[in-house]
Amino acid sequence: MQTEADPSLLVHDPDALREILLAARTIAVIGLSASHTRPSHGVASYLKAHGYRIIPVNPHESEVLGERAYPTLREVPPEVTIDLVDVFRRPQEVMPHIEEAIARAGVRCVWLQDGVINWAAARRAHAAGLKVVMDDCTLRRHQQLVGQPVR
Repeated sequence: MQTEADPSLLVHDPDALREILLAARTIAVIGLSASHTRPSHGVASYLKAHGYRIIPVNPHESEVLGERAYPTLREVPPEVTIDLVDVFRRPQEVMPHIEEAIARAGVRCVWLQDGVINWAAARRAHAAGLKVVMDDCTLRRHQQLVGQPVR
């Protein structure tokens, strides 16, 4: 599988990023920690405060931000519609989460957080029809492009 960088696979345009953020209602946060010191917790707290439903996905947590946590995306009940999958994992650990996002009906976008760069995963998600944002922060982009509660 090719691992060369291909920026054409990614969503960069501010208007397209704004559209992704405004269209999403439910965000599965892969690697969401209950620890207030972890970046995933701060980002998810911000997003929840701005009207998004957050679905924690972490096998080491039972509940985060008042929501039941699931060990994998696959184990989130199918009646829960997930629009966006926000990934806080090491780059080499991303591909299984991308495969789960692809397999799940309703997911429209995978968003790999700052420092999470995996071109093979981006290529796979793009080929499956998902929008891909990589090495970027949902909190920062929301502040820049939306700025107020989405509801």
